[in-house]
Amino acid sequence: MSPPGFIHVNDTMQTGYSYSLTAAPGNIFHDGFEPKFTPQEMLELGIFEGKYCNDCRDELPAAWFEKARISDTSDPSLNHFGIKSRQPLSHWQEKGWILGPDPRGWFQWYCRFYLGRRLPEVDKQQISRWRAFSRHAGQIRANCAPGDLGCRPRQRQALLQWSHDPFL
Repeated sequence: MSPPGFIHVNDTMQTGYSYSLTAAPGNIFHDGFEPKFTPQEMLELGIFEGKYCNDCRDELPAAWFEKARISDTSDPSLNHFGIKSRQPLSHWQEKGWILGPDPRGWFQWYCRFYLGRRLPEVDKQQISRWRAFSRHAGQIRANCAPGDLGCRPRQRQALLQWSHDPFL
């Protein structure tokens, strides 16, 4: 058991990694970073085809999984928009999109940031990536009638998986 404010990670993708929580949980205030959803809300709405955090639940609050739409296998029907929406982790690794000590990518970083971990350089990069992802909202606004949630469901699902508002 880790002391309060300290988390030791031991899952299939990461062992021997520990981090301190130096900010209050949920204190996501950072200049220009205003995610629409908490990690718990994202898991409840349905992201990553239900196949995320399966082996790292000990690191995250149990409450996050009480209503989460999760599965042991990828199931696109568990996504909020019911469509396939993810690429294999190997693709993310090949593109160099895995940053710092978060081998699962942006959402893992966001969970840890939300819990209170602060790594200034990594945080700066990930927040920059989050800001850049908002371009997808612009594409939905330009190409879909307001409230037509059936228009561009893959982009809407991606926005949700980056904690942007997909319900434009």
